[in-house]
Amino acid sequence: MFVRQMHYLVALAREKHFGRAALACNVSQPTLSAGIRKLEQELGLPIVVRGHRFLGFTAEGERVLGWARQIAADYDSLRQERAETGGPLSGTLRLGVIPATVPAAPLLLAGFCARHPEVRVQMLSLSSAAIQRGLDELDLDAGITYLENEPLNRVRRVPLYTERYVFVTRADGRHAQRRAMSWQEAAAEPLCLLTPDMQNRRILDHILREAGLQAPAVVETNSFMGIWALVRGGPWSSIVPLACLRGLGAASDLVGVRLTAPDHDQPIGLVTTDRDPLSPVAGGLLRLVRGLDLARTFAPLV
Repeated sequence: MFVRQMHYLVALAREKHFGRAALACNVSQPTLSAGIRKLEQELGLPIVVRGHRFLGFTAEGERVLGWARQIAADYDSLRQERAETGGPLSGTLRLGVIPATVPAAPLLLAGFCARHPEVRVQMLSLSSAAIQRGLDELDLDAGITYLENEPLNRVRRVPLYTERYVFVTRADGRHAQRRAMSWQEAAAEPLCLLTPDMQNRRILDHILREAGLQAPAVVETNSFMGIWALVRGGPWSSIVPLACLRGLGAASDLVGVRLTAPDHDQPIGLVTTDRDPLSPVAGGLLRLVRGLDLARTFAPLV
């Protein structure tokens, strides 16, 4: 019962709703509530702030939740490892990817799924901060994110490829026939950019400041889907990672112009928690990556 109660707490922290947490645990809401109350009695601590709906955890409950995440994650990893010794790897690989690296994920996951067909994969588009938090709270097994610019803590890291930037405009735009242009020229154009809470935007702002430039966005959006729509349908251009543009496939109405002066590269990599033992699914992904010819695998993105 104890491990099940840990899973109840983790689900409640994730869902922030008793009914949804019960559904995620495949139990009734009264069963989940009773399990948490029994845990409070066993520990002699109030864990959940009581009310007509979920209001959060008490200070003591937050500490218990930290232990619950570790216990639940270790138990799930133990079950995966036990299953692996008697057969193929199973379970769920939970992968967080920053939006700029979404095109990189299939290059890893295709090989992983071929090698481990019984593993279910959840790929979530998240901010770099959310990936760090997901690894810390054991809600993620791995992430694909920037390795520099903003610090990563308590992680193993494997470099995958180097991100480069292009000026994106419509195929009928006045710069569309150019092979390269400077950041200064790009900054002078009316731009649609990601919102400042996105790390890619903060990287762009840093590059521009280092070059003594400013590029106030005329329009901001929090998704690359929004960028493509704005460039296609309005008088704006943008600055995006080359991998994102190539991830669109054959987009004949958009072109990318290489940005120079300054040249700038940004390393992208796979990260996992540095806890031992590592979850079997995360370990399986790391082994796959370390066995790849990374230059060849990620050539389409660079």
